[in-house]
Amino acid sequence: MNVRLLPLYFVETNAREKAEFQEQLERLKAFYGDCAEFLPETAVGSPIPQSADAIVFPQLIFAAFRHDSELTGYGLPLVVLTSKFGTVEMWDWEIITYLRDLGLTVFSPYSIEMGQTVLRALGVKRTLNSGAKFLMFQDTPGEGMQANIFKRFYWWEESSTEKMEKTFGCHLIYRSWKDVCDQARQISDVDARLICADWDVHQEGISEAAYLKAVKLYAAIKRVISEIGAVEGVGANCLNESFHCDTTPCLAWNMLFERDNIIWACEGDTLTLLSTYILYRSMGKPVMMTNLYPFLVGMAALAHEKIDRFPDIDDPDNHALGVHCGYFGLAPRQFCTEWTLRPKVLQIVSDDALVIDCRMPEGPVTLTKIFPGFQKLSVIQAEIEKYVQYPGSDCRNGALIRYGDGHKVMDELCSHHSLIITGDVRPQLRQMARVFGWKVSEL
Repeated sequence: MNVRLLPLYFVETNAREKAEFQEQLERLKAFYGDCAEFLPETAVGSPIPQSADAIVFPQLIFAAFRHDSELTGYGLPLVVLTSKFGTVEMWDWEIITYLRDLGLTVFSPYSIEMGQTVLRALGVKRTLNSGAKFLMFQDTPGEGMQANIFKRFYWWEESSTEKMEKTFGCHLIYRSWKDVCDQARQISDVDARLICADWDVHQEGISEAAYLKAVKLYAAIKRVISEIGAVEGVGANCLNESFHCDTTPCLAWNMLFERDNIIWACEGDTLTLLSTYILYRSMGKPVMMTNLYPFLVGMAALAHEKIDRFPDIDDPDNHALGVHCGYFGLAPRQFCTEWTLRPKVLQIVSDDALVIDCRMPEGPVTLTKIFPGFQKLSVIQAEIEKYVQYPGSDCRNGALIRYGDGHKVMDELCSHHSLIITGDVRPQLRQMARVFGWKVSEL
């Protein structure tokens, strides 16, 4: 859903200002019509429609200092887009400061990209609050493979589900992982070949039988999604309950994103699912999840990845490896510079399981994720320096990631699952966090 913006004007405007207001409003519709619905303009002090998500000011004048009670009474965030370039006009900074001092949430985008991020985030908030549906496949989470690890995760607690639904207004729908995997086995090879006939998936070392198992799982999952309808995101307890499945859902998640624009998450991680959904829908930037293995963790990380040492580099304290399921992690093809479907690496999944070996562009990235509790956003400026390979290990192709202060990262990192966004997007994340009322932990 697009955000519903209510354009407000002041009754004190003169004829020239009224004409300028209308001209600016038309400009804003051209700039932001793909991410916002503009309601009929209304005078400050008049009743406003309940359907409005935010107020937009195409114009500010002196009267903004004279309507404290009316503006605070609306209880909506304000977006100031007063320049002919679709951004904030610098002459309005004093008014904006005044309004913020009244306790109002005021956004003043200084670029079109920033304005789009704010408006999309407001639209995402509205979609969530309207009962957005997220689908998760699991049966007995934490009781399966590597239970000593998986039983520690907050996202499987009932309190996590309840708080997520209460905070955002969304719904988490749970279905059996075992059942959907059983349904996949009932699909014929002939039907599976028809389903994937136009996929053109780059793959290496995979038998047709193994590939078709992944296609069948996609088809079975899509049937459940179609039955539920309007699913925004999907995930499965694919590692911890891998014994239910003949494959892994990596290819399914890629194809559901490509074909149906459905967000994905690995390992039943609902916090990652929610984070990915909000980040991608708000910013439209390439995003994916990986495990972070800071060098400061030492042998605890090395042993898990079955490698004997970290890369020999200067400044090791400020570096981490980004590795998930044997490679960098699962990202859609369109986000990557390289993308290949390969045989599985991890021992805990089926012999016919598949995994994605991909690379995002080297260079600046931002690490981020919503904290457990849903009140805070982790933001870490970082860089992918290069990719490193350890043949025969659980790190066949991982990202070497550098950040500013490894010791602070160790103190404040909220999860081993970290989302990586291409580019330095800290300014956009700050604005997005304000939309949702989150505090920001920024390194």
